[in-house]
Amino acid sequence: MSLSGARLAIVRRTILLLATALALTACGSGDNNAPIAPGGDTDADQSLRQLTIGITQYPSTMHPNIENMVAKTYVRGMAARAITIFNHDWELACSLCTELPTIENGLAVLEDTPDGNPGIAVSYELPAKATWGDGTPLTTKDIVLAYDVGRDTTTGSNNIEMYRRIYKLEVHDDKRFTIHIDKVTFDYNGLGDLYPLPDHIEREVFEADPYEYRHRTQYNANVTNPGLWFGPYLISEAQQGSYLVMTRNPHWYGKAPYFDRITVRAIQNTSAMEANILSGTIDMIGGELGLQLDQALAFESRHGEKFNIVYKPGLQYEHIDVNLQNPILADKRVRKALLYGMDREQMNQRIFSGNQPVADTSVSPLDKVASDNIVKYGYDKDKAMALLDEAGWTDMRDGVRHNAEGQPLKIEIMSTAGNKTRELLEQVIQGQLKEIGVDLRIRNEAPRVFFGQTTRERRFTGLALFAWTSAPENVPRSTLHSSEIPTAENNYSGQNYTTISMPELDAAIEAVEKTLTLEERLPYWEKIQQIYAEELPVLPLFWRPNSFILPHWLKGVRPTGHLNSSTDWVEEWRRE
Repeated sequence: MSLSGARLAIVRRTILLLATALALTACGSGDNNAPIAPGGDTDADQSLRQLTIGITQYPSTMHPNIENMVAKTYVRGMAARAITIFNHDWELACSLCTELPTIENGLAVLEDTPDGNPGIAVSYELPAKATWGDGTPLTTKDIVLAYDVGRDTTTGSNNIEMYRRIYKLEVHDDKRFTIHIDKVTFDYNGLGDLYPLPDHIEREVFEADPYEYRHRTQYNANVTNPGLWFGPYLISEAQQGSYLVMTRNPHWYGKAPYFDRITVRAIQNTSAMEANILSGTIDMIGGELGLQLDQALAFESRHGEKFNIVYKPGLQYEHIDVNLQNPILADKRVRKALLYGMDREQMNQRIFSGNQPVADTSVSPLDKVASDNIVKYGYDKDKAMALLDEAGWTDMRDGVRHNAEGQPLKIEIMSTAGNKTRELLEQVIQGQLKEIGVDLRIRNEAPRVFFGQTTRERRFTGLALFAWTSAPENVPRSTLHSSEIPTAENNYSGQNYTTISMPELDAAIEAVEKTLTLEERLPYWEKIQQIYAEELPVLPLFWRPNSFILPHWLKGVRPTGHLNSSTDWVEEWRRE
């Protein structure tokens, strides 16, 4: 994605004015915008090959299989690998296996399940030299532990459906195992959500108390234990909420990484992020979790010649989750009115210079399963007001609608504090909805709280603005299926934060999973998108390009545009 010529000049002038306005409203004290001193650096360290990265969030947990958060994904890419991965061409490949199993190569075999239904057996082999950072061999014992933790519904693991459908894990030897799946599904060989767990460290902690395991795991208690990691780097130092230091793993079996040490700094305030890269305190800003498009364009207009700035379109979906248990928002007419009342294209043009396309559903137009046969919501103030009237919000008092009981149409929206673009979007949306009589209140939180508690435990009362990053043709079971609603009973596993529960939607999701060919899947994919657009459990906003700000001397950083981070290939990064 690139911008050039006279259009870029206009864009830059517009964005520069926006950036100036944002800077004036940045967090109060001057200290918040001052460069952060490097943690742990000494004069003796100057001979090391070092790289310092800035991202906007700090992981709420580093357990590889519990909680989904982009910050953790970014760091985890350097220290661990899943069994399979989507590569830069958006194709499934091995990451911690020697050969991707397929029906064609005989490593996946159709079979009957114990209850007589069609299933499939899929066999994997771990790399012979794969070793934990403390020198302990990485074996199928560690796969079994990950499976046991995931199958226990009290642990709060990610992707509980993956563990449910794998009804048996068969171990052949230290490096070879077979999973038996209770259905024939197109993504039968994808194990991107399964990371091995060190049996010699974590087994005892897990078995002592599965429900409390997520809190007592060594990934929280002692994240610098080298035995927890097996990637090119180990986490050797961690300052909660501030930074993580990665150093070379002496037991890494793959290509030797170039850098001796990589420091990842969490700088929540994006104005402070800019100050740090300009001062040289950080070398680069990770595009997966850095400046948003408007900020990156403004930065480029002022400092572009000093850096290599890369814009990568992809599957980053900026949206607003709706709490469907809120009586106001449970009315579909209100949800539709909110979306009709937001001029998203105006936001795209004025804030993002037309380069952040409006989203219609959670399936990107770049994805091969996207459908255009869906309801679309352009800005229509009259239609929004008519829907609110129809829903009973007819009594206007001091610019705010009230219903027959005198209840005001007041809704709270939450997002990540310190993200200036999201804060600006909230203010713009607040102003637009005020014009149709909605009192929108803004309350933001630090990312670790927002993602670690508020969304995961469904504590937001109205609307939650954030982004999902997905894999290609990612079945939305975890976010839309009724079995994926987080509750205290399942230790808040699942990502159906809206609590949508529709048998018709569940059936379409399940039907997609049970097909092997794209041609068979497309009608079900269309059905999912049609229900999504009609019911609006989520208010779609934009498809967001990621903006990578890199030093000219850094080579090998390749954005993917999807769920798998550029750090999954960190051993390819180098200085030239």
